[in-house]
Amino acid sequence: MKNILTRGGIEFIAVFLGIGLSFYAEGQQTENENEQKKDQYLHDLSNTLEMDIDQINKLLETLYQSDQLITEIQSDIDQNHTIYTDPEILNKLLDIEVGFSFFPQDGIFNQLISTGAFELIKNVELKNILLEMYNHQKDRNYATSTEIDHFNIGFRNTILEEFRISFNYHSFDGAFYGSRTLNQYKFNRSYYMSNAFYGLLSQANLYGNMYTRQLKDIEKSYLTALSLTKNEIGN
Repeated sequence: MKNILTRGGIEFIAVFLGIGLSFYAEGQQTENENEQKKDQYLHDLSNTLEMDIDQINKLLETLYQSDQLITEIQSDIDQNHTIYTDPEILNKLLDIEVGFSFFPQDGIFNQLISTGAFELIKNVELKNILLEMYNHQKDRNYATSTEIDHFNIGFRNTILEEFRISFNYHSFDGAFYGSRTLNQYKFNRSYYMSNAFYGLLSQANLYGNMYTRQLKDIEKSYLTALSLTKNEIGN
């Protein structure tokens, strides 16, 4: 009887341990699979962050160029339109762009949230900066860029109307939406030398500088997030 009870106890313990090990192995497998999915999402996220950083850099180049063009035109006005010719000025005006907006790619971040993989991220700083980027910074960027877009539409219409410009459009030239070259025009010197036009240029410059500062802040966040994301993969 004692031997039977002993064998029964051993068998019970063996079965109990087997079940426990089975649950543990299954849990480990699930955890490993979740970690692999998280790492894949983070790998995809790092790719989109790099593409967004490249987009930001191209936008900044456009804004820097526009700032320089506005400075050159206002200098020409200050010198009574003696520095550049009419077509040179109009080509510069056509090249001014302060209305290009940054559109972040947030699809991978949304997948991280919806699948629960975001909670598996160990680095708290990375989680916080991603939440900041795809919530507060995204909303702030949308609000600012929408205001500037509205201004840019009016700015562009004023230039085309006041100087009676027609242009050739090159769809595949330029970093974003193509480029324009002057075709025909009727230079309105009185408007060109007016306070209204000078002020319009100053407002364009102000918006360009505002958006440049905002994009630099966004770029800083993206660079930090990219570094932290690469460090998180595999941890």
